[in-house]
Amino acid sequence: MDKHSSKTVFARYSIGDLVQHRVYPFRGVIFDVDPEFANTEEWYEAIPEDLRPRKDQPFYHLFAENAETEYVAYVSEQNLVPDETGEPVRHPQVPEVFEWLSDDRRYSMRSGLEH
Repeated sequence: MDKHSSKTVFARYSIGDLVQHRVYPFRGVIFDVDPEFANTEEWYEAIPEDLRPRKDQPFYHLFAENAETEYVAYVSEQNLVPDETGEPVRHPQVPEVFEWLSDDRRYSMRSGLEH
């Protein structure tokens, strides 16, 4: 393997997983995964340098919520931990994409929407 070959990156989390941010008070459900950073350089540079995550790790798109509002977040794997509340996310787009499996306390992608 030469130095220009890409290494395989394995994502710790999957679509439908409930996660929360390691530092900031928000949680969400993953609806897409990038194997490595795939946002704009402007977005990346806006993160304070001492908090900037590495680009060579999975990044997750979340239907996110905090105490005040719902939004879409883009978060590096190093900044996520499993959400242990077992509670559904109130984001208004979640029902369009996922079904809440209350017995399992997790989300499943709605049939017909799988990749």
